[in-house]
Amino acid sequence: MTVTISHLDAMRFEAKTANGSFVIDCPTISPIEYFLSGLIACSASDMIAIPNNQGKTVRHLCVRGDVVRNGDFPKKFNTLHLLYHFDSDADDTTALRWVMASIETYCSTINTVRSSVEITYDVIHNGATLRSNEKIISGGGSVIDMGNIESCPA
Repeated sequence: MTVTISHLDAMRFEAKTANGSFVIDCPTISPIEYFLSGLIACSASDMIAIPNNQGKTVRHLCVRGDVVRNGDFPKKFNTLHLLYHFDSDADDTTALRWVMASIETYCSTINTVRSSVEITYDVIHNGATLRSNEKIISGGGSVIDMGNIESCPA
């Protein structure tokens, strides 16, 4: 995989991939927010694709990521908490397997950081809490301020 970044103007860049391009507008969204968004989108796409391959349907999917970062440079991720909130036409055991397949096997971005970031997760399926604050792996200070963003349904 190759990505090329070209400076456009001010703090705006164009990212070109084999599949297309997009503008990175650093004053609006920081590169670390793009990274976290990509990580979450990776797992969210698994949460649609895996069930679809099994003839099942996921509805109302919301995946939220909360990160704690170092206070000093480098301001790397120390902890990542993922909340998977969704409905489906599958039983709870199957739904939990989809989440675990994404976290442990299919999501490349989660698996890229999991050896250096403590990852925990919650799973809420069809209104029932299946997992709460389960730990995936260990790692190590300040929360990414995502501002006023929508939260997953309570």
